[in-house]
Amino acid sequence: MQSNENTKRTLGLLGLATRAGRVIVGVPLICTALSQKGSKRPLLVLVAGDASAATQKKITDKCSFYGVRRITLPTDCEQLALTVGKRGAAVAAVGITEEHLATAIEELYND
Repeated sequence: MQSNENTKRTLGLLGLATRAGRVIVGVPLICTALSQKGSKRPLLVLVAGDASAATQKKITDKCSFYGVRRITLPTDCEQLALTVGKRGAAVAAVGITEEHLATAIEELYND
């Protein structure tokens, strides 16, 4: 039950970050943003649990290289897409560029 509650809270915080305009949606955009400096660089990357193995590896490698934390969520690409307002699409990963929201989500998974 703890994991389910953490997932609900994470999706809620992700919705806040989206409304604040502090998310990067999609693997190609995240990979590009990871190599940049400043406020456009993601501080945390969230990956859908059902993302392909190739996507998981690509995000893991990029995040590891640039020292950005990655969390795999126990949710699917469609739910992640709905949370960030992308209807009729699948989103495998989302990057958060707002420090306080990224920290709040990380704290949910530090237990």
